[in-house]
Amino acid sequence: MNVAVERVRAAYRRIEQVDRPEIWIDLRPEADVVAEAAALEERGSPLYGKVVAVKGNIDVAGLPTTAGCPAYASKPEADAPVVARLRAAGALVLGTTNLDQFATGLVGTRSPYGAVRNAVDPAYVSGGSSSGSAVAVALGIADLALGTDTAGSGRVPAAFNGIVGLKPTPGLLPTEGVVPACASIDCVSLFARTVEEAAFALTCLAEPAQVHTGRFRLGVPSPDQLGPLAPGWAEAFAAAIEDYAAAGAEVTTVDISAFLDAARLLYGGAFVAERYTAVGEFLDAHPDDCDPVVHGIITAGREIRAHQLFADQAALAGLRAEAVAALAGVDALLVPTTTEHPTIAEVAADPVAVNARLGRFTNSTNLFGLSALAVPAGTVDGRPFGVMLVGAPHDDLKLAALAELRAERIPIVVVGAHLRGQPLNHELTSRGGRFVAAVSTAASYRLFALDTVPPKPGLVRVSDGGVSIAAEVWELPVRGFGEFVSKIPAPLAIGKVVLADGSSVSGFLCEPAATEGAEDISAKGGWLAHVGAR
Repeated sequence: MNVAVERVRAAYRRIEQVDRPEIWIDLRPEADVVAEAAALEERGSPLYGKVVAVKGNIDVAGLPTTAGCPAYASKPEADAPVVARLRAAGALVLGTTNLDQFATGLVGTRSPYGAVRNAVDPAYVSGGSSSGSAVAVALGIADLALGTDTAGSGRVPAAFNGIVGLKPTPGLLPTEGVVPACASIDCVSLFARTVEEAAFALTCLAEPAQVHTGRFRLGVPSPDQLGPLAPGWAEAFAAAIEDYAAAGAEVTTVDISAFLDAARLLYGGAFVAERYTAVGEFLDAHPDDCDPVVHGIITAGREIRAHQLFADQAALAGLRAEAVAALAGVDALLVPTTTEHPTIAEVAADPVAVNARLGRFTNSTNLFGLSALAVPAGTVDGRPFGVMLVGAPHDDLKLAALAELRAERIPIVVVGAHLRGQPLNHELTSRGGRFVAAVSTAASYRLFALDTVPPKPGLVRVSDGGVSIAAEVWELPVRGFGEFVSKIPAPLAIGKVVLADGSSVSGFLCEPAATEGAEDISAKGGWLAHVGAR
């Protein structure tokens, strides 16, 4: 079996299953990607067979680079250097993904290709501007994805979709072949489902500094500096702080006023003029081809006077000195990644104000030249909640090590009544369970509807005739995992479930004898499809 070919085929099956066409601007033909996979040499390829999605403002040879605006499209002859490095490491590009036009927005709705819906709750925004890339990873289509991040575009979508968003130190990854937003502070970012995957991918693309060893000292803001947060988010953030403290981090309060003041400068000051420098002339010449909100934000930069820019640069220099001093006594700053999770309707009703609130904690990072990492930290009202670690320049791998410091958790694959929205999901959440990702199994299973109360499926591995089944990965604390497993009734059991990406994770399996006479629902692709059909 060619692992890379099977991974590509699983990705395209997953694309069909989720039916989210708004994720993509240009999706490559499956046959082309399969042919590339078949020709790959596994030896010496650290990212062998990993499938990747690339944000639509980054050049992929042979595909249009649109930056979310069809009239702006160009067709590059060569990959952007960061894409070329991925390919050289053995990764396979599926296509280019949707984004807030010209990478201007944190919502994922400002695109003629359609609003990218959230991976967990489609009524909510996916976050932007790297919306399609984040959702492709969150839905288990891509293993990794490239985004860009100027004001938080590689971190806010990660928080909203329950995945990891790594924003490297500015300059660590090349931005050649990327349509600029603010060229002086733009970064190429990485999305992955785990911190380990994101950090490893970064080491394949660049040479970050070495990992920190020893005890971590973690800075957190005082409650009054958090500002307004969505209901339940302050409590979720407090729980995340407790997680790090329980894992051995020393927690201390840090004044983040410089970060907050700088965040307001990014769009509220003269720095927005750099966006006009990047694409302003095109917007002036093609107003009808542009999203009206994006057009208004960028063309406003035309009116900014030179003295305003110099005044803001002086103010930023002072704030940067304060921020560096605040970070000097800690290994990283921990904050909520963003402030709230709006619905698509809420963004449509007030697009500028909602977007401005979302960048409260992310806008300042690149202005200060810092590293940052957004990671999942549980759920609130069934939707992901995330936190962000901010560190000194070139502390990228230190942040990854700190992110993984939290109390040990064990992943588990569920396929039926424990899925989100199903009657037994509370058995996970009540034991501290956290949703990780929507995934698919390898194409070697059959799914049966068991005669149980409440109704449950039985997943059985078969030697032939198997299919890929939709599933979810959750994480449980060690103690909660033990309690959960001890209460699983026969004929169900916990064993190793092989996922479409080739990984093997503990999950629900069923004794084959219990499926005799049970309805085979494998053709439906998963339990939710079966329940919906009923």
